[in-house]
Amino acid sequence: MGEMSANDLLKKVRKIEIKTRALSHQIFAGEYHSAFKGRGMAFSEVREYQYGDDVRNMDWNVTARLRSPYVKVFEEERELTVVLLVDVSRSRLFGTTGSTRKDMLAEIAAVLSFSAIINNDKVGALFFSDKVEKFIPPKKGRTHLLHIIREIIEFEPTSDGTDISEALRYLTNAIKKKCAAFLLSDMLDVHQDGSPRYEDALKVAVNRHDLSVIEVYDPRERSLPDVGLVNIKDSETGECSWIDTSSRKMRTAYEEWFRNVEQTSSRLFMKYNVDKVAISLGEDYVKGLMTLFKNR
Repeated sequence: MGEMSANDLLKKVRKIEIKTRALSHQIFAGEYHSAFKGRGMAFSEVREYQYGDDVRNMDWNVTARLRSPYVKVFEEERELTVVLLVDVSRSRLFGTTGSTRKDMLAEIAAVLSFSAIINNDKVGALFFSDKVEKFIPPKKGRTHLLHIIREIIEFEPTSDGTDISEALRYLTNAIKKKCAAFLLSDMLDVHQDGSPRYEDALKVAVNRHDLSVIEVYDPRERSLPDVGLVNIKDSETGECSWIDTSSRKMRTAYEEWFRNVEQTSSRLFMKYNVDKVAISLGEDYVKGLMTLFKNR
C-alpha cells in the first residue's frame, strides 16, 4: 500500500467510524452484550431459595449447614476487556477483491471495538507478524478506538511471516484477567502437511481467555486459475518458483491442500471449544459477525 497523506488517512478513519458506529449501534451492541456479558457472571452472595429459582444455582454446602435451601446469587460483571489480535503479516495484502484485507480487518476491528465501547468496555489491540509488532493496552473511549483503527490502516510490519503462537503467548502473559479476545487472520500458519502450528499456544490461551477466531480470506487464494506457467513469489518468504497452472493435477492438489488446512483447523477449534467464523474478502461481514455472536 502506498504512502497515505495524513488527510486521506483521517478521511478513511472517519469513513470507517461512521459506517461501523452505525452498525454497532443498530445491530451489534445488543448481540455483543448477550454474547459476552452474559458469560461474565460473578458470584455475589447466597439467599434463601424462592419458588421459581433455578435449582442449578443451589448452594448445597450452605443448604446442608443451615438445613434450609439456599441459592447462589450471581451478578453480571460490569466490565469486560476486549483484545483484538490483528495479523499484519504480508500474506494478508494479497487481497484483490474490492477492498484489501487491511481495510476489511480495520472495519471488522472497528465494529467489535464500537460494540465494546457502547457497552462501556475497554479495548486493546495486538499486531503480529511472525513476532508481536505492537501492543496497544486496553483502554476506554472513542479517541483510543480511533487510534487503533488508524494503526490498522497504516501499520507496516517490520517482519514477514506469520506466527499465531507468538500472539497467543503474548496475550496470555500480558492480560492476566479473563478477556474476550478476537483473532483476525487468514489463519495460514501451518506445517507443510496443513496442520496448524499454533495448537500448544491455543490450548494455553483458551484456558485463560474467551477466544474467537475471525478468519478473513481471499477466495482467489484458494484455487489456481488455468493460465499456464506462472512465476509466483511467496509474499512471506520472498522465494519465487514456477508452477504450471494448466496442469489439472497441480490445480487439484492445490485445492485439496487448502481443504485439508480448513478441515484440520476446524477440528482443532472444535476440540478447544473456540468459536470461529470465516469471512471472504468482498463479502458482507455483518452476517458473519452476527453468526459468531449468535452461536455463543
